[in-house]
Amino acid sequence: MKSPLCPHKQVIMVSDKTVQPDPSNVEQARAWDGEQGAYWAAHADQFDRAVRGYQPRFLGAAAIGAGERVLDIGCGTGESARAAARLAVGGRVLGVDLSAEMLRVARRKAAGEGLGNVRFEQADAQTYLFPEGEFDVAISRTGSMFFAEPVRAFRNIARALRPGGRLVLLVWQAPARNEWFRAFTTAMAAGRPLPAPAPGAPGPFSMAEPDEVRARLTAAGFTEPRFEDLSAPLRFGPDAGRAYAFVSGLLGWMLDGLDDSGRHRALTDLRASLDAHETPSGVLYESAAWLITAGLSRRD
Repeated sequence: MKSPLCPHKQVIMVSDKTVQPDPSNVEQARAWDGEQGAYWAAHADQFDRAVRGYQPRFLGAAAIGAGERVLDIGCGTGESARAAARLAVGGRVLGVDLSAEMLRVARRKAAGEGLGNVRFEQADAQTYLFPEGEFDVAISRTGSMFFAEPVRAFRNIARALRPGGRLVLLVWQAPARNEWFRAFTTAMAAGRPLPAPAPGAPGPFSMAEPDEVRARLTAAGFTEPRFEDLSAPLRFGPDAGRAYAFVSGLLGWMLDGLDDSGRHRALTDLRASLDAHETPSGVLYESAAWLITAGLSRRD
């Protein structure tokens, strides 16, 4: 997934207020409130279908009950927030994300479903001033791996939870367990060595190592987290042709710097991989995630 570097200051909007992200998170703000977020918004249904195999276990772990107050971190186009709103009858849900385009989709879908107990704000969860002790549960489905300062972010989330509140995260395991990532990056590299991400840098695998996650969460004020090893196929389209259009658009930035021959090789290899993974149920790749649950440590 693309996480472009950019030195420019980024200002985002939260409702009718102008908000500047924390300096450490400007790169992520520019990515998600730019082309990357716009692509996700335009293909919201496809992204949601891709990871839908994880949704029942994720929501089951959250155990959202009637009347509860739910915080969805990195809510994207709002599928999990809307599901939480349907469960939290008489309660309320707040979804926050850096992407204005994805939040527009989230609001439109919530209105179309008649969900009046969910709202969405464009915000940096690292620094947003959530009301203290406001929420019963904080959830995040693949949205918590992109914090520039994860301890600071999780400390802010912990502050927003009431005593006895709980945290439920779904994050990717290491690339070795995620066939989709290995296959796509190998194809699009076209034989080039790809630079490894800097240690601790935000990205899809920044929470893949349980020991690191455990240290972050306990430092932020959470109890010893539980890790459940989950696996599910990711569906990238109903057939190879439509999957190719989706994935090549998503990863088109990886063609930068290639000559015509390299671009042809990358796209040919990508199409071959997608063809090889086409099944009667769609284009499927193996994946693995951690379902992480934790509570709040006792506050003095």
